[in-house]
Amino acid sequence: MIDEIIENHRDKMWRRDPEYQVETVTDAELFIELVGMAYALTDMRSTCPSLYIAVCARRDARMPRNVQKDPESSHTWVLKDEILRRGRVFYGKLGNGRATFLAKRLLPAFCTVFGNSNKSKKLSKNALAILEVLYKEWEMASSDLRQAAKIADRKDFSKAIDELQACFKVIPSDVIYTPKFTYIWSLLESRFEKNLLEPITQEQALKEIAKTYLDAVGESKRGDLARITGLSRVDAGIGNHALVNEGYANRLAVGVYRLSSLDNKR
Repeated sequence: MIDEIIENHRDKMWRRDPEYQVETVTDAELFIELVGMAYALTDMRSTCPSLYIAVCARRDARMPRNVQKDPESSHTWVLKDEILRRGRVFYGKLGNGRATFLAKRLLPAFCTVFGNSNKSKKLSKNALAILEVLYKEWEMASSDLRQAAKIADRKDFSKAIDELQACFKVIPSDVIYTPKFTYIWSLLESRFEKNLLEPITQEQALKEIAKTYLDAVGESKRGDLARITGLSRVDAGIGNHALVNEGYANRLAVGVYRLSSLDNKR
């Protein structure tokens, strides 16, 4: 059971109060800068701030079954498209498959942990083919990119695109609805400054990711950090323990961490 101190903290951080409601794309970008990371279209059932919750501006925000006819869902979708076009924050799928916004300040940490240069596993043949095309063209629509990379199956193309997003190589930089729906794909390095993509130490990166998440939620339960960010349980533990060692967080139980500043209010 989450106590009222944590609920009040999330009301402010997640914009769950009409006073802080996200209405414009500028509001949305400021919200993402505040929380550091946010999902796009999740609701109250997720332990992560989301653009949809911030648009709804209430604790009980729940995604309806028919999102096309829901004004809050539709507005969130419009804002999501505007955000990715403007390119002032990161938007893409993390390794956990969730469409996620990241403040630019977190890119060094996420690139360090999830970037391909940090992985022993090599990219798939299809992912490498897509990269080869984008290094020549810089950006391309889905159907054209699939054709240029000579990937016949759409599912194989989607899997390769997800692979490249998860290792912070490729992002959607625009979305087009007419004459048909398609994303425009670009290299991450074409959108963000080079210094934001340079790795830092693994320990620093894990601590920064853990700190950002705990700042946003106030208190995290066992497995929350790993599930929300895509970190391994071991790496999530390293990040959380670093916060405890610095006195930034208190460990309440196995896997349960709370901001020290909030714990003092109880």
